Amino acid sequence: MELNQDRVAWVDYAKGFCIVMVVMMHSTLGVEEAAGAGSFMGAVVAFAKPFRMPDFFLISGLFLARVIDRKWHDYLDRKVVHFAYFYALWVTIQFAFKAPQFAHEQGWAGVAEAYALSFVQPFGTLWFIYLLPIFFVVTKATRTVPQALIWLIAALLQVAHVETGAMVIDEFCSRFVYFYSGYVLAPYVFDLAARVVENRREATLLLLAWAVFEGIMVYEGVSVLPVVGLFLGFLGAAAVVTVSTLLSTSGWARPLRHAGQNSIVVYLAFFLPMAATRTALLKFAPGLDLGIVALIVTLVAAITPLLFYAAVRDTRARFLFKRPAWAKLEPARLPALAPEADPEFAASPPRLMAAE
Repeated sequence: MELNQDRVAWVDYAKGFCIVMVVMMHSTLGVEEAAGAGSFMGAVVAFAKPFRMPDFFLISGLFLARVIDRKWHDYLDRKVVHFAYFYALWVTIQFAFKAPQFAHEQGWAGVAEAYALSFVQPFGTLWFIYLLPIFFVVTKATRTVPQALIWLIAALLQVAHVETGAMVIDEFCSRFVYFYSGYVLAPYVFDLAARVVENRREATLLLLAWAVFEGIMVYEGVSVLPVVGLFLGFLGAAAVVTVSTLLSTSGWARPLRHAGQNSIVVYLAFFLPMAATRTALLKFAPGLDLGIVALIVTLVAAITPLLFYAAVRDTRARFLFKRPAWAKLEPARLPALAPEADPEFAASPPRLMAAE
C-alpha cells in the first residue's frame, strides 16, 4: 500500500473517521434497503452526508504539494497507476462474487458488458479510488494556472449540482473543490489542528455548537441547497479535523488511527463482510432492531479487512493490498553523463528519483 512513514497522527485519525463513516453509510443503507424500513442509524448517516466525502477528499489533497512538482513519469506511477492497479483488481474481485446474480438477471453477456463498462463508469463502492487519480492529474496539469481561478471554477461546478448521468463527470464536479482545497489550503488546515491542541476546551465547545447547527441544517432539509451544501462541506471538514486532533491527544481511540493508516485496505475489502453480515443478521435475527443490525454490520465490515490484511501481508496474497513490482512503472533514470564530463561519475553515479 506504500504507506508514508512520515505520518501525522491527526491525519490518520481523520482518515479513520472518514472511512468508518463511509462503511457506515453503505452498511446502513444496505440494511434499510434489504429490510424495506428505516432505522436510527439512517439519521446518523444523514447527519454525516454533508461532510463525509468532502473531508475524505480534502484530506487526500493535503500532502500533494510535496510531490506535485515531480516528473510526470514518477507522478503517474504513484498517483495514477497505483490506484488503477487496485481498482482493476478489486472490481474484478467484486464481479467474481456478484457475477452469478448478474448472470441470473442479465445473462452472461450482460455480465461481460457490465464488467467492461465498469472501467468507464466506476462500479459500486470503488468510485473513490477511480476518481482520485483524475484529481491528481488535473491538479498537476493546471498547477501553473492561478490557484484562485481553479478554486473558483471548482466551487462553481459544485454549486451547479451537475447531473449528466456519467458518474465520473458528476462526482468530479461535486468533489474536486474539496480535493483542490486540501492542496492549496493545507497550511491553514495544519494551523487549525495546531490551534485545537492549544485550545482544547474552546474547540470542544465549538464542536458541540457545530453539531447542533449541522443537525438543524440536515434535518430541516437546508443542507441540500446550492452554496449551503458547499459551506457545510467545508465546515464539516473543519469539524472532522478538530475531532481528529482531539482524538490524537488521547490513547483510547488508537484503533481508529490504525483504520486510518490502512484506510485503503478497509475501502477495498469491506464490501464482502458487509454483505455477508447483513444477509446473516436479517435472516437469522429478524427481530433485531435495524439500527443495531446496521451498527453490527458497520463494525464487522470495518474490522474484518484489517484482520484479513494482517493475515495476508506476509504471504503471496499480499498483492491484494500491496502493489507488486510488475504493476509499477520502470523508474525514470537521469541521463548519464560521460565519465570525462563528470570527474566524480565513478564515485557518485546518477541516482533514481526518490520514492514517495
